[in-house]
Amino acid sequence: MIHFMKYYWVYFVISGLVIIPSLYSLLNYGLKLSIDFTGGTLLEFQLQDPNKFTQTDLEKQLTELNIESNSIKQENDTYIVKTKTFDQATNTLLQQKIASVASSIITEKRFETLGPTFGAETLRRALTALLLATIVILFFVWKQFKDKKYGICAVLAMLHDTLVVLGVFSLLGHFWGVEIDTLFMTALLTILSFSVHDTIVVYDRIRESSRKLSHIPYETLINKAVNETLGRSVNNSMTIIFMLLALYLLGGDTTKWFVFALLVGTISGTYSSTFTAAPLLVLWDKTFKNK
Repeated sequence: MIHFMKYYWVYFVISGLVIIPSLYSLLNYGLKLSIDFTGGTLLEFQLQDPNKFTQTDLEKQLTELNIESNSIKQENDTYIVKTKTFDQATNTLLQQKIASVASSIITEKRFETLGPTFGAETLRRALTALLLATIVILFFVWKQFKDKKYGICAVLAMLHDTLVVLGVFSLLGHFWGVEIDTLFMTALLTILSFSVHDTIVVYDRIRESSRKLSHIPYETLINKAVNETLGRSVNNSMTIIFMLLALYLLGGDTTKWFVFALLVGTISGTYSSTFTAAPLLVLWDKTFKNK
């Protein structure tokens, strides 16, 4: 049997090396929000002959129509433009001007407009959903294991995974312009579910061992539970990771960052359920036993 919990403090150091940069990025750079949360217009169009048209030309056409752009992305013959809100009439005029300047046929692939009020409401609801999910999980685990330490430690492990994912996307947003949208929030809630699922498996094994081997020190019981569940947890996670890798590499741009968020969360959740949630119980026991 490997004595994982003998070095429980090492796992906190490892987590700190990931979480501290995440917190720094979140506090300094924040998250780059999509129009789902800020409101605005997204226009995606394709040019039959993009060689005579540049991004500078597009910026000029937007300026002439007094359209304030947030970002412009070009992928071969396709442009994705995110701007402040404008209506369909302006969209038609813009496309006519682009087609004229580019001397090319333009094909609209997507045109979406979301008001800033609705965007703010979407963000509020997403944050409320996260908060409610956390509170429900806290009390559910607390009730099931009849001890508040299990609920609190499970939520702290979830917070660990949340900070890791948010920190990664904060850095991606700052350096590569990656935005978070409602799909990202869906991924985040899914990650919380996965994280607490693996944590409960470890905690349940600790509870079973506590009933059968009450004379054994609590830290030893935790270590025993980790040894018994680690292989299953890793094998289960690897099947998910392989599937997500395939989706990330072969899937479309629409779901690319949604899948990437799930991938980061799965890796973090696999680590935290064993090397954060369990060591937190050891720390809790040592702290309150000494008191």
